[in-house]
Amino acid sequence: MYSLTLQGRRSLDLHKCMRRLRVAVNPLQNAYSSASAAQDGGKGKIFTVSYMVDSLGFTTKLAESIWRKVSSDSERKGNPDSVLNLLKSYSFTDSQISSIVTSYPQLLREDSEKSLAPKFQFLESRGASTSELTAVLSKVPKILRIKKDKAFSRYYDFAKEVIEADKSFKKVPPESCLREGSRQENKLRNILVLRDLGVPQKLLFSLLVSNFQTVTGKERFEETLKKVLEMGFDPTTSKFVQALNAVYQLSDKTTQEKVDVFCTRLGFSAEHVWEVFKKYPNLLKVSENKILNFIETLLGLGFTRDEVMVMVKCFPRCITHSTTVVKEKVEFVVKHMNWPVKAVSLFPRVVGYSMDKRIVPRCNVIKALMSKGLLGTGELPPPMGYVFICSDEVFLKRYVMKHDDKQLVTELLAIFTKDSV
Repeated sequence: MYSLTLQGRRSLDLHKCMRRLRVAVNPLQNAYSSASAAQDGGKGKIFTVSYMVDSLGFTTKLAESIWRKVSSDSERKGNPDSVLNLLKSYSFTDSQISSIVTSYPQLLREDSEKSLAPKFQFLESRGASTSELTAVLSKVPKILRIKKDKAFSRYYDFAKEVIEADKSFKKVPPESCLREGSRQENKLRNILVLRDLGVPQKLLFSLLVSNFQTVTGKERFEETLKKVLEMGFDPTTSKFVQALNAVYQLSDKTTQEKVDVFCTRLGFSAEHVWEVFKKYPNLLKVSENKILNFIETLLGLGFTRDEVMVMVKCFPRCITHSTTVVKEKVEFVVKHMNWPVKAVSLFPRVVGYSMDKRIVPRCNVIKALMSKGLLGTGELPPPMGYVFICSDEVFLKRYVMKHDDKQLVTELLAIFTKDSV
């Protein structure tokens, strides 16, 4: 009565397997936590991977990525623990700290005493309450990197007005903080225009603290905005801002030259090019040489022009990848796995996957199963999307853990992890 069903045992085995995999594939988490806690004496340290996972709700992968970014002695000016303690002393909640660290992890490198504390004190001296300060800075923490008091004060006031206006559904009048002339004034005015169009706060504030020239002009900005709106981009999406930046950077002549490359070399119509641009606004920022090299590389690998066209339409981002890397991945799945090039054209996302972490380990498992006659009688592997698009856990459940032979499961797991470490 206490025995587990076969399905239950497999489920437990899969969870154990995933735990072992995480240790085998990424053994750094414990090292990160202990190394961070050991720095500068090791007492009272809070900035660890475990802290970010347990208190801030980060995934282990994100926490490790942030830990790596801020733990380089060569780049760090201050102590991450001191920065976190400063934020906590001003009553930032874990949720607000999580938002800050996610959007601006470099803040943890700053010197809390010499760089950050004076800015907090400056805002308090201007009458900012703790609740106001935490609300504004958790929304747009990157203004803390502004060094000049006047600019810092102005951007803070602007962000505060936008946040308060959004709460009460009011319009922020340009006259409240602007007069015509400087780049800074144009930037604030243009961001207000975008806000009235429905661009979300998060995107507005990214433009506020960015170095993009897109929102610093006047006539050019207005012309660009008109074009992007006429193209049908939705102002509430990130693609709208991407399109705004892309169109702003290119002259009409340069834009037409890039459209012509797609039309003459791949047989696109101008309408097709703009359809792809709407899916991936950064398409027109890719250089003509890179576009041509991508096309020639695929033709050299045996793709037809129609198949290259299908790839670009389905996954426009593929054209931004290194042609050397694209060639390596295509040759591997075609020569090693016997997938036809047409399969790649129908699932172009494969060129964006990691060779070491996804393509090689999974292909090796499929190859082993095929050699044992455990994937049907055909010579072709399963559909490419079915193999690659799922998570590691689903892949293992689908191709490894379902087998009753324990020795086979162990063998397949060894094959899967061998090239993942």
